[in-house]
Amino acid sequence: MIKQNGNLHTSKNFIINFIFVFSFFITSIYAMQGEEMKISIVSNGNTTVFKLNNSQAPKELFAQLPMSIEVENFGNNEKIFYPPQKLSTNNTPVANAKNGTLAYYAPWGDVVMFYKDFGSASGLYELGYVVSGLEYISQMSGIIKIEKVD
Repeated sequence: MIKQNGNLHTSKNFIINFIFVFSFFITSIYAMQGEEMKISIVSNGNTTVFKLNNSQAPKELFAQLPMSIEVENFGNNEKIFYPPQKLSTNNTPVANAKNGTLAYYAPWGDVVMFYKDFGSASGLYELGYVVSGLEYISQMSGIIKIEKVD
């Protein structure tokens, strides 16, 4: 219950924000301990694993996991998905996307998995790179499941 203007009421937004901030706090502690952040993406029975860098945007993506979300084709070199919360790009390196790069395109708020070389673009930030399953990125379709890797 939250008291606002003298009235008590339940705030769904407050609860959601609290969970998000708490998850981010735990993820930040995890990252500060020098632990690697890795994620797995399962699509069509195949698993691709990415190692995330230690900047702000990957930490925020990591805090939102696990999630099941729709993946889309974009162009002829990438797959994209839109995380529920937009990511902050503070201290996140600009991407020079190559085959296997995981990136965030801030203007649209989408995460990009490159399966062919791309290069750079304004607003494109590096989140990490593939460590296994590169060959499956181009085949991803439908709903993908994204989880933290221990």
